[in-house]
Amino acid sequence: MSTALFTHPACLGHDAGPWHPERPERLRAVLAALEGEEFAPLLREVAPEASPEQLALAHPAEYVAAILEIRPTPGETVSLDADTVMSAGSAAAARRAAGGAIAAVDAVLGGWARTAFAAVRPPGHHAEPSRPMGFCLFNNVAVATRWARHRWGKRRVAVVDFDVHHGNGTQAMFGPDADLFYGSSHQSPCYPGTGGARETGVAGNVVNAPLAPGSDGAAFRDAWSRQIIPALAAFGPELLIVSAGFDAHKADPLAELRLETADFAWITGALLEVAGGRLVSVLEGGYDLNALAASAAAHVRVLMGAG
Repeated sequence: MSTALFTHPACLGHDAGPWHPERPERLRAVLAALEGEEFAPLLREVAPEASPEQLALAHPAEYVAAILEIRPTPGETVSLDADTVMSAGSAAAARRAAGGAIAAVDAVLGGWARTAFAAVRPPGHHAEPSRPMGFCLFNNVAVATRWARHRWGKRRVAVVDFDVHHGNGTQAMFGPDADLFYGSSHQSPCYPGTGGARETGVAGNVVNAPLAPGSDGAAFRDAWSRQIIPALAAFGPELLIVSAGFDAHKADPLAELRLETADFAWITGALLEVAGGRLVSVLEGGYDLNALAASAAAHVRVLMGAG
């Protein structure tokens, strides 16, 4: 079995403006990096649209309807908060982003791919149940997790997150449910200000490893090796989903961690070992185009070697 790549041109239609770091060029850079000959074996699949009913597995139906009804005219934008913006193509992009994460779950649990990567945008891990924030409209990994329960009967699902920013939305959705696990390394202090080590969920099912600004790959690997991975292994997930943000790279302009491309390859391999070689990954952040492209390629390269 191989690795499936899910994406869709509609994800390029979300355009928050030329000043905004979460821009279409991010996805173009990732996809260009995955066009090399070594990536020819990827199963290249279309990310479908998530239905309102699928989105409502993680978000209240009223919230889903309210977001999908925001349709600015071409060339115009609507600001939902200080840095979360919708354009004419945003609703379609958000549906494809969540749909790509759902399809990645179907590929892995359906047995026709061993690993899957959803190269989609907008990202999702800051989206709370009824609140868009941090560039995010719907929480793609949370929707995918609920789908794994709804469609595949998987109760114990884990999401781990190595984006430089804490996934406050995912934690808000997972923390109250002892059968869900959320583990995150992230810079602290940093946006959004959540993710303290004392935030542990209802049953120790949340594990946060805050990293001080300037922390390098050695600190990152130590946090995962000593804190998050042992807790994840003890949780024993039936499915592991990764919020794959690459903005902890030392070249990224939005934060101050000092990871190298090799660190993203290392964490991918470590997570595959815990997951038994089967893993779903969903793109989150990463705002230096060269670092994002190289890091995502390193991530997918390891996914392709699973098994």
